[in-house]
Amino acid sequence: MPSKRRAIVWFRQDLRLHDNEALVEALHVAYEVCPVYVFDERLFKGKTHYGLPKIGIHRVQFIIEAVNDLRRSLKRLGSDLIVRVGKPEEEVYQVAQQLRSSWIFCNRERTPEEVDVQDRLEKKLWSVGQELRYVRGKMLYHTGDLPFPIQHTPDTFTQFKKEVERYVSIRSPYEKPTRRFNFLTVDLELGEIPTLQDFGYLEKPNDRRASYHFEGGEREGLARLNAYLWDSESINSFKTTRDDILGDRISTKFSPWLAQGCLSPKQIYAELKSFEEKNGKSKSTYTLFLSLMYRDFLRFLVKKHGNCVFETGGLRRTEVIQLEDKWEAFERWMMGDTGHSFVDAIMNELNSTGYIHNRARQVAASYLVHDIGVNWQMGAEYFESMLIDYDVCSNWVNWNNVTGIGTDTKDYRPLNIENEVKKLDPNGEYRMIWGDNQANNGISPAVPGGIFSPSRQAEGSFE
Repeated sequence: MPSKRRAIVWFRQDLRLHDNEALVEALHVAYEVCPVYVFDERLFKGKTHYGLPKIGIHRVQFIIEAVNDLRRSLKRLGSDLIVRVGKPEEEVYQVAQQLRSSWIFCNRERTPEEVDVQDRLEKKLWSVGQELRYVRGKMLYHTGDLPFPIQHTPDTFTQFKKEVERYVSIRSPYEKPTRRFNFLTVDLELGEIPTLQDFGYLEKPNDRRASYHFEGGEREGLARLNAYLWDSESINSFKTTRDDILGDRISTKFSPWLAQGCLSPKQIYAELKSFEEKNGKSKSTYTLFLSLMYRDFLRFLVKKHGNCVFETGGLRRTEVIQLEDKWEAFERWMMGDTGHSFVDAIMNELNSTGYIHNRARQVAASYLVHDIGVNWQMGAEYFESMLIDYDVCSNWVNWNNVTGIGTDTKDYRPLNIENEVKKLDPNGEYRMIWGDNQANNGISPAVPGGIFSPSRQAEGSFE
């Protein structure tokens, strides 16, 4: 009779079964495996420093859909997902006590709020003789395969690419489990998956103007990957269309599923290589590969430089321009009411859908910082709240770069917004579609009837 050793898989931003090292390791060492997901109340009900919701309606809805999809997938394997709302270090610990498990497996995070949570949980588990085991499942490259330690990561992508691309191979993704899980012999309350209303939001309508409607979950992420590469072969035009700002297939739109771990970057790479083997390499397939590599580069930068990415002087640790917390200007920008038609259209799309093209993000950010002189941290927090594909490293490093305080911005010049309009929307089609602000109905995190107060205390903070 096998030993009935038990393990918990604490799902975080790895909401998938394919290429999930934590799940593979747990199934390898334990007889009974218990999957757990916790809606962290400090994120789903908390506020940022500037009083914005930590997670806005678009990402909340996407995560709820992803968790539902994960539960359905686990049920097909004879398992289920334990769902809790609260503080993960308390909820996971409580489940571990009930199970009398031996290990808790999870993806290691490297940014402050996430590190604080996993450190607190680890200390609690030590007190009862249980072990927290970390894996790495968010990146294309494995840290241990790099030709340099993290603290020596090059500060420019050009140098990073030069040192990594030629010499470091990318590991194959882990296979998705196919055998049924062993029956869990401890009776646990499964827990209900919350709704938007549970987090204080009204039902989120799909805006008919959106070129694509995102749905959370591994199933939808893999479907998008298949559709973009194989069904439509849109990948063939990726290099030439990726800077277009209107259309379903102009870019991959993988980022929301990557951000929540519904899609593995190694799985995308494996599919990309299969496509190249069948159809040949091209500038477009190589450009997609570089996009995945750049995503890793941003993560390594944050691991190397730490919390300064969130601070006023950024990665360069120096203030290159004078910025202020201009609340009225910030609110007009946030609500798409600046008077600049292109910037307002961008913000209207963001507020209505939670998604805007990368180039549109750069335009809106540059306008906020360089044209109206608002503190870049306010804009970064707004994107954190609103983006359906928010990724802490990508968001904050890119705001550093736009402001001119990134590691690769010595010769940075602010965007000329009028030139960007000529390139991105020469015929005014984008402004015609998104010129009207229809983002009400509880979608925008603006405080009804007033401007955010800088003295407002962040609720549910990690302190």
